[in-house]
Amino acid sequence: MTLDAGHAICSQMWSEPLASIIVMYTFSTKNNVLMKLNFWSLSSGSSGNCYYLGNEFHGILIDAGISATSIRKFLKNMDIPMQTIMGVLITHNHVDHIKGLELLTRKNNLPAFTTHKIWKSILTPDKKISPDCIHEIPLRQGFQLAGFDIEAFPVCHDAPETIGFHICTCDKKITIVTDLGHICQTAALYIKAANLLVIESNYDEEMLDSGKYPHFLKSRIKSDHGHLGNYQTAAFLADNISENLNIICLAHLSKNNNTPEKVLQTLQQTFTERGIILNGQQQISVLNRDKPTNMIRLIE
Repeated sequence: MTLDAGHAICSQMWSEPLASIIVMYTFSTKNNVLMKLNFWSLSSGSSGNCYYLGNEFHGILIDAGISATSIRKFLKNMDIPMQTIMGVLITHNHVDHIKGLELLTRKNNLPAFTTHKIWKSILTPDKKISPDCIHEIPLRQGFQLAGFDIEAFPVCHDAPETIGFHICTCDKKITIVTDLGHICQTAALYIKAANLLVIESNYDEEMLDSGKYPHFLKSRIKSDHGHLGNYQTAAFLADNISENLNIICLAHLSKNNNTPEKVLQTLQQTFTERGIILNGQQQISVLNRDKPTNMIRLIE
């Protein structure tokens, strides 16, 4: 069997050729009423980032780094009505995370949520975001949106401020951290608490070092406020893997300095070197850079 990087692979296959296997989970809510809960990456990479989390009633977006037209098209293709999207969470002001934000607020009246400092960096004179759609959120204080309990937490990246999100619903915990140069103690707490983790694995160290980027750019990428390399991510996961972490999505791959195969090879090698044996229940995915990845069903 061959690797299909846009699909999930099951952890018990490490000793065999990498396979494309989707693992499904079913749980009940506190009221014993079954609900759907789906996670979907519309795009994940330096060209644009956008993620969907939702149930059968409503959903939210995390970042809007691709065009609003593409977002609406992808949602329509998955039979997700645009009117069921209750808001978009924004991690920081880089264009690959906010490209579609202006039109989503103007054309769809979509509420957008991020910190005061990030809003201050986004709201330039040429950015016509509907004032009614601007919502400020605090750091490390929970708020609710569309039935989701959400906490924003700080991460280390070269923007005026960058945040990750920890989202809880139906006893499931989702942590999304897509741009960070290193994992600080605060971010580590939220990452370790996740059942589904979306974490950056941006560059292969050898590809970056031998590539054509100028020295200053290589230094920026490798800095503590740049991006996570494959080995950094793999080492952290090896040190902190737990039975509660069911689904790992490796995200934000560089177009020029990484490949899905490199990401998975580094993860497998690091786990093997450290004697890590997964429990056979983990689902590991590499998210596509410029197109949607298969829907991950947390609750079916």
